[in-house]
Amino acid sequence: MSLERMNFIGGQYRESHAKGRIQVFNPASDQLVCSVPDSNKNDVDIAVSSALKALPEWKATPAISRARILFRFRELLEKHSLEITTRLSNEHGKTREDSAAELARAIDVVEFACGVPELLKGEHSRNAAKGIDCWSIMQPVGVCVGITPFNFPAMVPLWMIPIALACGNTFVLKPSEKDPSAPALYPELLKEAGLPDGVLNLVHGSADTVNHLLEHPDVHAVSFVGSSSVAESIYQKASAHGKRVQALGGAKNHALVLEDADLDLAAEQLTGAAYGSAGERCMAISVVVAIGKKTGDQLVEKLARKIENLTVGSWQSSPDFGPLITQQHYSNVVSLIEKGIEEGADLCVDGRNKEFPCGSFIGPSLFDSVTETMSIYQQEIFGPVLCVVRVESYEEALRLVNQHSYGNGAAIYTRSGAIANHFCEQCEAGMVGVNVPIPVPVAWHCFGGWKNSMFGPLNMHGPDGVRFFTKMKTVTSRWPESLSGQLQETLNIPVTR
Repeated sequence: MSLERMNFIGGQYRESHAKGRIQVFNPASDQLVCSVPDSNKNDVDIAVSSALKALPEWKATPAISRARILFRFRELLEKHSLEITTRLSNEHGKTREDSAAELARAIDVVEFACGVPELLKGEHSRNAAKGIDCWSIMQPVGVCVGITPFNFPAMVPLWMIPIALACGNTFVLKPSEKDPSAPALYPELLKEAGLPDGVLNLVHGSADTVNHLLEHPDVHAVSFVGSSSVAESIYQKASAHGKRVQALGGAKNHALVLEDADLDLAAEQLTGAAYGSAGERCMAISVVVAIGKKTGDQLVEKLARKIENLTVGSWQSSPDFGPLITQQHYSNVVSLIEKGIEEGADLCVDGRNKEFPCGSFIGPSLFDSVTETMSIYQQEIFGPVLCVVRVESYEEALRLVNQHSYGNGAAIYTRSGAIANHFCEQCEAGMVGVNVPIPVPVAWHCFGGWKNSMFGPLNMHGPDGVRFFTKMKTVTSRWPESLSGQLQETLNIPVTR
């Protein structure tokens, strides 16, 4: 039975002023799960107004009090983990294990944000000059907006919300309209944890809803994760309206496999990194660069054997991965596979042969002999497709990484510490793995890429998250005795000896 979900504004569920609704389908069964409002400008105005009204009191709340609410929120996330992950699997299609791992990584950021009293201490210089002290104050930015993607609907909102709230901001979340039900629980749980009404609001909607948020004069900062084309557009539009912006885009993550690498380890890990969550991950490995003919031959053989044993299905059957998010996205992935064949790549494993009576399922595909001029190399496929590029040297492999338009993540498999260190220093990517295929940082480090994978100067969570959600104020003070005495006398403050 389908459910109609509402916006959450000012501490309560509210009907939308919009007439249109967006239907949300289970990608494994094509069945309707729920519908959400396609919120209009009036809805956005009410949500932002609610956040603005709650800002002064929340900003004045001591950091330790804000942290204690987040501690209780963390416990509620654990308590409701089954409901959150079930909603996630039903609407996204990812396996139970992937959903549980996603929520666990989200909780890590909440735990990081609970340390906000330490994170907001600022800096102090006693006697910076004779009789002069300098210190910094980290203050909230104001009303912040989060626009989050379908591929990690439970995790990405919690890259933003806990840190923003911990730093004293109020927040409006616009979750993905493709799988909105998991993050729709967060405002309710935070209210139960003690968050004052209006501090966190949620509006459902599509592109028009986003545009209203970007243009709203009372929104001060915007966080976004999604495709690069949309990230760049949001960065430009929100910046033009005077807002602070961090916008994370797409990826084409490379993994270099050197001749001295442990090929069994590499094949095992790269299979999971390429095909987990149906490849719908911005940190998925989508290109393997094999150095040397022998390395390439052996690696492709090992990968093909592992890939052919992967299972695909609905999350209830415990497969290796589930369906793509929509039939439209399925068609896009199939189109790119066909383009790869047309442009001359060798399709070693063809995932299109998987047949299902319903849903947007596709099996794993493996391409060999891919070149840098091919569409499947240049474009982000965002599906279970892995491309193997063969080169003769490490230098050529490094050039491929550095010349690609994306620079989200990169990995290297080698036994050489010297080469690994060189790669870490010289590769042009924001996150790097050494014998680790998906180098997603822990919550107290920063997540973000380079080049067309990132728009804006500050990354997600970790120290950059705190910097993004605060404004720095530096105070320089001096207390001449005569002025101090005059002020005390004016204010009728007793002089202490």
